Amino acid sequence: MSEMPDLADVFRAAISIKEMILTTPLIESRELAEISGAMKIMLKLESLQNTGAFKVRGASNKILNLTDKEKKRGVITFSTGNHGKAVSYVSARSGINSVVCLSENVSVYRAEMIRSLGAEVVVYGKSQDEAENRYYELIEKRGLVPVVPFDDPAIISGQGTIALEMLRAHPELDVLLVPLSGGGLLSGIAMTAKSINPSIHVVGVSISRSPAMIESLKAGKPVVIKEKPTLADSLLGGIGKENNYTLELIKRYVDEHLIVSEEEIEKGMFFAFSKHSLVIEGAAAVGIAAVLSSKINLKGKLAGLVLTGSTIDQKKYIEVLNKHSK
Repeated sequence: MSEMPDLADVFRAAISIKEMILTTPLIESRELAEISGAMKIMLKLESLQNTGAFKVRGASNKILNLTDKEKKRGVITFSTGNHGKAVSYVSARSGINSVVCLSENVSVYRAEMIRSLGAEVVVYGKSQDEAENRYYELIEKRGLVPVVPFDDPAIISGQGTIALEMLRAHPELDVLLVPLSGGGLLSGIAMTAKSINPSIHVVGVSISRSPAMIESLKAGKPVVIKEKPTLADSLLGGIGKENNYTLELIKRYVDEHLIVSEEEIEKGMFFAFSKHSLVIEGAAAVGIAAVLSSKINLKGKLAGLVLTGSTIDQKKYIEVLNKHSK
């Protein structure tokens, strides 16, 4: 096992990945600040990132730092969608073969997007944990190099570059709200932000239909929970059977945990569209959902919310907009 990632790793990642990513906008939401009583709320638009999600940061940092020998072998991952897209995108741009293992729960539109970016897609099992089993078999059989979705120091450090960009633009940020599933994003942002400013308050936002990390924190070890259909489908999945990094980093650096419902996620998505003309997926709306439903006290605070991605089935998205525009 490698050492836990630190701030120096995040600065190195920022240099490694700069040609592969966009420095995404950080915009003010006066409307959200008014509703919550916050001094100011800033939205980090990773929804506008290459491939439509933040995942390209971690995937770039992992893949671009492989040895030439490893690159020739090709890479493999398992994913609920956005990480698979990122691995496919970075690999294709770097001339590396990639394989992405998905469960049957992953939406067809996500699988097609991954295929269109150049990866070989393998669909197997009813959950991310079952897709992960297939991934291990293919590593053994074909000698592919693993690029895990979240529990890897290079992935975590890549995602931590989001916090660098946010704090460079607004060093006075008091609170960060970050979506939580496997924890690569939250652990990277929390470790980076706390290393720069130990007094910053870091909040993880999970979905009620798959709070795997929260249950694992309670149990003190990885817990497998049944996946249920959700609008925030990229937050589905467990934290890995052997979690070496994200569980520990989240325990160490995250101050507070919130859980949002499907209805609250819908309202968050509608708010982003109606107030800011932003198309975001369910997973990206959880921070807005938590603020709109008064799950956190932001009175007088300067808060930053990470809007993680924009990959959503068009039909589902239009249904949400129609439902809440009445």
